[in-house]
Amino acid sequence: MALPSVWSVMRVVIPFISVVALLSVRLVGAGQESGSVIPAESRPCVDCHAFEFMQRALQDLKKTAYNLDTR
Repeated sequence: MALPSVWSVMRVVIPFISVVALLSVRLVGAGQESGSVIPAESRPCVDCHAFEFMQRALQDLKKTAYNLDTR
């Protein structure tokens, strides 16, 4: 049975991660009550969260690609 290439896996995984990130950001924003607003100065920006999430996702993709290459 032939294993899928790294690029075909990444073509599926990257859009999936993007959709999950967008949905999680919207769900977190929708879950806050109006009385529990955190001041903007004390919370990290959305871009920082997205950057950290994408860094972890890329690390996972690198590990997956390496594992597929070594098989």
